[in-house]
Amino acid sequence: MNVFYDMKRRFALYGFGFAMGIGLVFFFLGGKDASCNWMPNARMLNIIRGKQINYSAEVRKTLITTEIDSLDINAILLNGDIDFSKSQTKNEPCRKYLINGSNNQKDIALTVKVCDSIATIESVKKGVN
Repeated sequence: MNVFYDMKRRFALYGFGFAMGIGLVFFFLGGKDASCNWMPNARMLNIIRGKQINYSAEVRKTLITTEIDSLDINAILLNGDIDFSKSQTKNEPCRKYLINGSNNQKDIALTVKVCDSIATIESVKKGVN
């Protein structure tokens, strides 16, 4: 009977410590926009979105003449898939990435040039995926 009392006591102490740990994590990280992007695709998209985004003259013309708009581009930068085999990831000082995605039944491919503080969207192609 003494063994069951000790086990209950251990589980109670463990549960109390676990609850305190969860409370501290929520207290310290609750108000922050903390995220863990471990996969290369999500990490690179997060890096691109964190930079100042510019549009090339070709992209500005495409945005005016087609039904693609900046909201579609932002959605692709949020949920797109980077084709690393067709991207130029080793270029210095700026790398180029091909990002495929779809938004509102529009298949879109972006070519993004990523430099130190600026990401430039160089081309937008519709119907590619």
